[in-house]
Amino acid sequence: MAGLIKREDIDEVRQRTDIKEVVDGYVTLKGAGLGTFKGLCPFHDERSPSFTVRPQVGRYHCFGCGEDGDVIAFVQKQDHSSFQEAVEKLAARIGYELRYEDGGTGPNREEVGRRQRLLDAHKIADEFFRAQLLTPGAAEARTFLHGRGFDRAAAEQFGVGYAPQGWDALLKHLRGRGFTDAELKLTGMFSEGNRGIYDRFRGRLIWPIRDIAGDTIGFGARKLYEDDQGPKYLNTPETTLYKKSQVLYGIDLAKRSIAKDRQLVVVEGYTDVMACHLAGIPTAVATCGTAFGTEHIKIARRLLSDDGTGGEVIFTFDGDAAGQKAALRAFEEDQRFTAQTYVAVEPTGADPCDLRQSKGDEAVHALVQSRRPLFEFAIRTTLKQFNLDTVEGRVQGLKASVPVVAAIRDASTRTGYCQALTGWLGMPDPNEVLRLVTAAVKRGDQGGPAASGPGAASRPAQPGGPGVAAGPPSGAVPSFHRPDPRDPVASMERQALEVALQEPALLAGGVWDRFAAARFATPAFQAVHDAMRATGPGLTVDPVRWVEHVMEEVPEPLRALVSELAVVPLPANTEEAVQKYCRDILSRLFELQITRVKADKMGQLQRLDPAADPETYQRLNRELMMLEMERRALRADA
Repeated sequence: MAGLIKREDIDEVRQRTDIKEVVDGYVTLKGAGLGTFKGLCPFHDERSPSFTVRPQVGRYHCFGCGEDGDVIAFVQKQDHSSFQEAVEKLAARIGYELRYEDGGTGPNREEVGRRQRLLDAHKIADEFFRAQLLTPGAAEARTFLHGRGFDRAAAEQFGVGYAPQGWDALLKHLRGRGFTDAELKLTGMFSEGNRGIYDRFRGRLIWPIRDIAGDTIGFGARKLYEDDQGPKYLNTPETTLYKKSQVLYGIDLAKRSIAKDRQLVVVEGYTDVMACHLAGIPTAVATCGTAFGTEHIKIARRLLSDDGTGGEVIFTFDGDAAGQKAALRAFEEDQRFTAQTYVAVEPTGADPCDLRQSKGDEAVHALVQSRRPLFEFAIRTTLKQFNLDTVEGRVQGLKASVPVVAAIRDASTRTGYCQALTGWLGMPDPNEVLRLVTAAVKRGDQGGPAASGPGAASRPAQPGGPGVAAGPPSGAVPSFHRPDPRDPVASMERQALEVALQEPALLAGGVWDRFAAARFATPAFQAVHDAMRATGPGLTVDPVRWVEHVMEEVPEPLRALVSELAVVPLPANTEEAVQKYCRDILSRLFELQITRVKADKMGQLQRLDPAADPETYQRLNRELMMLEMERRALRADA
């Protein structure tokens, strides 16, 4: 049994090892003064780099969490290894032969740390699979690669291999290299039956999955034969080495380019990573059978030096429903980045591998270049659920989109998307969305697109204050927010309802048609207006019956509001002044409706291609001109 490593050898390994080179395998370091380098700490999640390495003294220190140590301590913490295992790994890295106390000669294979034994087994299996790809039995695997546009050089670059058919080819090979069945069970490369263990991967194309340091820790396997009853893709199960939530396929090949170009492209499969790299996008990686999550983000942020000074993360997804769902899941994790996040969606459903094969490398570049901000994608995807050519659809779209925008943590970005949403909806008041989003942020009513949609849009608001009855407990009847008295639109809508309830005679003739066609942005006021339309113009000559019928038509929680609107004093001292005030208020309401209709049509124009539909384009412009003339006439009369 080996003794302890001699002290002088430990010192020698420590002195000969460049700590910066070792740390660079896990963290992107940048110069921070003469002889000092900084990066994001690998031991805790941080947004600004506080992890500092000083090679000339061989130490690191994080000013955020307080972690510090030398290169041996760093390897211990990163690899979860013992002190002796860390020294042995570093010694092997620089080719230094260690000596041990009490005449020991160092560990033999049985005494090597469990992790290193597992790594050794994976390395040998990796070499075995690659060698098998060149054998006659791998013809189907080579045909598959050729059919995807990958030649022998590409296979060698990515270490692609082949698992032969049969039950024990790899098992025999590793047993022959001195590994016991007990050790092999821990690798994840074998299954166990009544007769013992057997090869997990059989008759499949094999991709080695490597960690950021380049060590093979698992495998991904695609079936090739029709009689294979297993899944299309089969990965290594969770082991002490392989944690799928912490692994990004291709990260070992991409890490330098990611750090250099400040870009990370996330694709969906092994062949997509290969296609991107061969097409000249060496920053591509893929998850391994799981969604892009928190642990993946930690890896990406360290490589990007995600310190708020730039960089971009681009998610590529198919244009189908599953691809959009995956993109919206990415939205949930987006704000752990300070880098810009984007989505590149291929509308035909082609993945990067298909694109490269059918249209060449340029098409893969075009897909990445077509990226759109992830926030924009999330909001627009939410809006697609609704018919924005109708008032009701835009109201529903607004309600569904507000929580999405409210989920944006950066205030400046959130304000920008409030303005963008205003334009996409064609809303007349640029501050209305901002008010709603700000209120949602204050209420904590924030959620990603998964929390939005038609169902979310129809959720009732919470009970309001005086004048808007809360009604029975939650779930019995709808409830409505108390409108903000500082909101100018809500204030004007309230005044219009006060006028309509108290002076219904002014709604006679053509005025009723205009009033009935109006739409109110405040839900409580829209409900009262709906009740007025349901009552009809026949009762407008009798204010008493008019109000009674309106109260019967509104939901129970709003009857107190109708009563309040019907009795609040109008700001005038004479009948003449009352009449003038009422006409002015109705004119303002109608002018607002014209402005909203104009905004609707402007939104249609923005969504229209003039070259594709010149007739509609001209018609909308004529209608906009007529609306502007009508608005000016109203203002002149007022």
